Amino acid sequence: MAGDGKVVDLAEVPADVRERHSTLAQEIEDHRFRYYVKDAPVVSDAEFDTLMRELEGLEERYPVLRTPDSPTQKVGGAYSNEFAEVEHLERMLSLDNAMNDEELDAWAERIARELDGIPYHFLCELKVDGLAVNLTYENGRLVRAATRGDGRTGEDITANVRTIAEIPDMLRTDGGHPAPELVEIRGEIYLPTEKFTELNAALAAENERRKAENEQRTAEGRRPLAMVRLFANPRNAAAGSLRQKDPQVTAGRPLHMVVHGIGARRGLDLDCQSHAYDLLHAWGLPTARHNKVVGSLAEVKEFIAYFGDNRHSVEHEIDGVVVKVDEIALQGRLGATSKSPRWAIAWKYPPEEVTAKLASIRIGIGRTGRATPYAVLAEPVKVAGSMVQYATLHNQEVVKAKGVLIGDTVVLRKAGDVIPEILGPVEDLRDGTEQEFTMPRECHECGTELRPMSEGDIDLRCPNARHCPAQIRERIAYLGGREALDIEGLGYVAATALTQPLEPADPPLADEAGIFDLKMEQLLPIRVLVRDPKSGLPKLDDRTGKEKVVSFFATTKGEPKKTAQLLLDNLEAAKQRPLWRFVNGLSIRHVGPVAAQALAREFRSLERIGEAGEEELAATEGVGPTIAAAITQWFAEDWHREIVRRWEAAGVRLEEEAVADEGPRPLEGLTVVVTGTLASHTRDGAKEALVSRGAKVTGSVSKKTAFVVVGENPGSKYDKAVQLGVPVLDDDGFAVLLEQGPDAARALLGLPTAEED
Repeated sequence: MAGDGKVVDLAEVPADVRERHSTLAQEIEDHRFRYYVKDAPVVSDAEFDTLMRELEGLEERYPVLRTPDSPTQKVGGAYSNEFAEVEHLERMLSLDNAMNDEELDAWAERIARELDGIPYHFLCELKVDGLAVNLTYENGRLVRAATRGDGRTGEDITANVRTIAEIPDMLRTDGGHPAPELVEIRGEIYLPTEKFTELNAALAAENERRKAENEQRTAEGRRPLAMVRLFANPRNAAAGSLRQKDPQVTAGRPLHMVVHGIGARRGLDLDCQSHAYDLLHAWGLPTARHNKVVGSLAEVKEFIAYFGDNRHSVEHEIDGVVVKVDEIALQGRLGATSKSPRWAIAWKYPPEEVTAKLASIRIGIGRTGRATPYAVLAEPVKVAGSMVQYATLHNQEVVKAKGVLIGDTVVLRKAGDVIPEILGPVEDLRDGTEQEFTMPRECHECGTELRPMSEGDIDLRCPNARHCPAQIRERIAYLGGREALDIEGLGYVAATALTQPLEPADPPLADEAGIFDLKMEQLLPIRVLVRDPKSGLPKLDDRTGKEKVVSFFATTKGEPKKTAQLLLDNLEAAKQRPLWRFVNGLSIRHVGPVAAQALAREFRSLERIGEAGEEELAATEGVGPTIAAAITQWFAEDWHREIVRRWEAAGVRLEEEAVADEGPRPLEGLTVVVTGTLASHTRDGAKEALVSRGAKVTGSVSKKTAFVVVGENPGSKYDKAVQLGVPVLDDDGFAVLLEQGPDAARALLGLPTAEED
């Protein structure tokens, strides 16, 4: 004790006082964090003041407790991260990669060889493309969150991680699973792909605001505001959001986490990794929905193949699948190298993101007149297994929102088999020569002024549907496509050839009205410009130096090619296609295959659809007022009705065959959702079976859903069904539903029938 009687040695402070001071300090820090960062206080100002006064009283009595990091010495609300280095209690290892079947097979063979007959299982997980984070809990309380760093040392990001709602400050133990003395929990923090797009759009909008303000600042001689940086991809966005000095900024970002492992631990015994995930879920931590334990390498490859085809059905980015030996005792037996565990490997999918130089932005006019900007790359690049040179930019507002400039190096992504998309620019590579894109005012193919076609429509459209060469070409190509008449020989190139002028004659097709009247003598004169497949530019004739033009349907001797007769034969056969295909092939705005099928079922003929009033159309299941208005507007045009008249005159069957008795429709009035891969049906086949029996098939689960049919690897729809208590059917249950009806299916699940209910 000092001469004035005050305690100066911490060891002299009574243990209960030290413990109360520590508890109060932590509680006050929690409340300050909730108030200033999360903006979600859980106590009143008066209650907070009471706690603070008690803490101040203890420090007044025992000044040795008043340290620089005490809440009494901090300014309220002044939260800032310094990202101090912290050591992980157990190293965070990286994973070896398998890029092909041979490398995966070699890993699995080594596992089998080293375990030498001991039974084991594989745990398959999606490899989240996020930021690796280590959470440390002591006696159930989150005490630290750190980045992976070099595996041994990371950066302290505790304050920012605590802003993520689904990461608990205290582990939930009300389910009978007590929290251990200590546990490190590993996982990935990510930004959902949809939220990434919204975040970049908001940042781009802020840049637009700053740009406007800077004009005023420049005029006044003031320093301009700096532009905010857009993120190149969701992973960078997650990392940037977590490394904000101000946790309030992080709190405004829609970050999520998925946990995938456990590091150091005391007071916790585990047998299997998959069981550990069950425990983490019980503690209230966010675990993955798609993990699967399997018994063979063949099943591992099935899991990999499924998510290779469906990787964009997941809410976050994935770049592969992690395969682990599930049994933890065997993990210890297999051990690790200096950097990687021997009991796990990461199968890596081909990269879906590459960088490329943006040479220009052009405009494409679609079959309904929509003007769509698209990027032209300086050189073709390989992405997701194929070479691409063009990428969609959707509309002029998206170009602005993504902050893309002509001349930028951009991040390009190809999602599955759809058109490649520009994610955003790599701003660090700009050299000042880049230029802003300006949306043209006129259609480049017909000269008509582009404009919105309805109030609130973001897209600009060419209203010259009757004569615009681009729209005619696109409509005829769509008519021949799989979703419409599915005519072999009538693809995009053929549609282009059939609609281009034959100087001095008109093109064989002025619109789709004459498609079924085509004759061989109309096809033979057609000549087309030969274009370079890489640049898209016209090729030059080696002899003349002029643009090279060749016959499309005729040989060099002027005789018909086989493709010419094939086209005519297929057009003749297409006259008997189902009605819905013709309805869809008319390119009525908002009418796709689903609406077309609903209209065909309800009205049975194109004539009746054209005569129906808007209210009658809107009352059709799956149609609604927007589609109904588009249909009535389409049939109000005389030239549209001329298309229908000429098709009928050519012998096209534009009505469904009369059916005296459609037979039983045992699922009439039921709403059913199908998810996952069924063994007994394709996805389309399952929907067709349901629709033919009167059911309505939708893509989302609600309380009104009668059944959810679930196959292998179901998505979030299965979770939603369980959450809402909607009956779930597997392949066998689906067969019962189709063959015996809903009461039998409910009885199979042990549920009351409709009458009993």
